[in-house]
Amino acid sequence: MVESQHLLLVNGIKQMGLTLTTGQVDALMTYLGLLVKWNQAYNLTAIRDPNTMVERHLLDSLSVTPYIDKDHILDVGTGPGLPGIPLAIFFPDKHFSLLDSNGKKTRFLTQVKIRLELDNVTVVQSRAEEFEVKQSFDIIVSRAFASLCDMLQNTHHLCADEGYFLAMKGLYPEAEIAQLDSKMTEQIEAYQLSVPGCDAQRHLIKISNKPV
Repeated sequence: MVESQHLLLVNGIKQMGLTLTTGQVDALMTYLGLLVKWNQAYNLTAIRDPNTMVERHLLDSLSVTPYIDKDHILDVGTGPGLPGIPLAIFFPDKHFSLLDSNGKKTRFLTQVKIRLELDNVTVVQSRAEEFEVKQSFDIIVSRAFASLCDMLQNTHHLCADEGYFLAMKGLYPEAEIAQLDSKMTEQIEAYQLSVPGCDAQRHLIKISNKPV
């Protein structure tokens, strides 16, 4: 079974035009193994099949790598570390804070950090609106965390001037965008993502945080 997941991962990475070292691929596979194991007891994700996890979790997370071009990143509502853990493995020189209010999930993330020796990861258990930092984040990324309106409202205090928000979505979120302030919609860029093995639509919404 592990061989089939490894093959899916390696082939998917090639299809996406990404380059990972053997050590990075091994780290992703170790993370997958931990996720499968812990998921049996802690229900970290609704997806149970390891092959599907490769496509919908690992490759899906890696699909946003071309848009991570700053160094101080917050993954808000990270759950079991998605997209934060795969991105931290891919970008060892960037720092990722993984934020979630669920104690079971943050305990899992702490074990992943220790096991994979991810010195560029900080795990935080908190609600986004209650989280305070001294240094604002260059990028705030979320994957199925909340609506665009809620994401901006709950995390705006955490985003640096000239930073930006990245929201990973399925279908193009037309209704969510329509709910935003008209000035905010002028700061939106949308990209269609391609994830090997995933037939469903995937979009990335980028919203710039421009000071008023």
